[in-house]
Amino acid sequence: MIDLFTDPLVQRMLLVALMVGATAPIVGTYLVHRRMSLLGDGIGHVALAGVAAGWLAGSWADLVQVDALAIPGAIVFAVAGAVVIERMRARGVAAADVIMAIMFYGGIASGVLLISAAGGSNANLMGYLFGSISTASWADVWVTVVLSAVILVIGLGLRSALFAVTHDQEFAYSTGLPVAALNMIVAVLAAVTVTAAMRVVGVLLVSGLMILPVAIAQLITRSFTRTMGIAMAIGVALCLTGVGITLFYNLQPGALIVVLGVILYVVVASGAGLVKRRRHRHDRELATAEGAPA
Repeated sequence: MIDLFTDPLVQRMLLVALMVGATAPIVGTYLVHRRMSLLGDGIGHVALAGVAAGWLAGSWADLVQVDALAIPGAIVFAVAGAVVIERMRARGVAAADVIMAIMFYGGIASGVLLISAAGGSNANLMGYLFGSISTASWADVWVTVVLSAVILVIGLGLRSALFAVTHDQEFAYSTGLPVAALNMIVAVLAAVTVTAAMRVVGVLLVSGLMILPVAIAQLITRSFTRTMGIAMAIGVALCLTGVGITLFYNLQPGALIVVLGVILYVVVASGAGLVKRRRHRHDRELATAEGAPA
């Protein structure tokens, strides 16, 4: 067991899982409160087109590692897609769900076409669609470190201002906050999160890692700050548990992490519902006893 954790591959997998598990729920908390839980999906599919564009550029440049430009391409496309979505939403060009649907289908279709044009295989495509943490290099780890640091610094450092915009934009306007800029920051943070989490769960499942820990945390507390803190802890636990299990069993890490999140949500929701019913029964019994004649 000790030898297992001295393996550089295992160290890279656990380090990336730790960082992504801690940072994805930060942005997810803002998205859930803004009722834009599917924004990560839309951006994720645009990021896939960026990966494919990076592949194509790498093939044209005759690079030894054709996918060397995949992550930079994903970052550029994801951020650009997030900016377009936010600007269209803010200007009322179309409803948010329509915009995200267009990005969703346009992104994945463009990604498939560009990867095929670059000569990529189905295995390459599956790795980015569903994650391929076992192939993460130290360069990927450092990219994840940098992106995670950006999310932590901005997502936590501007928490009060971002919460104000997320909770009540009219109030935020009245206090003089730069609402448009803060809304754009949330969208760009979502893009950065998608790119950081791509190696762990892939673009198709990234929203699950952003949203599920937050949904579970909301069953436990109603406080925004506590929700974010608990969601971060749950995200870390899910990622490390999922990756840890795949060290011993031949399972797909990204899918396992999301399935574990769904199971945990069902368990916590069932427990919360049971506690609520017992509390209501106790309150009714107490009210009946107090109203009974002496």
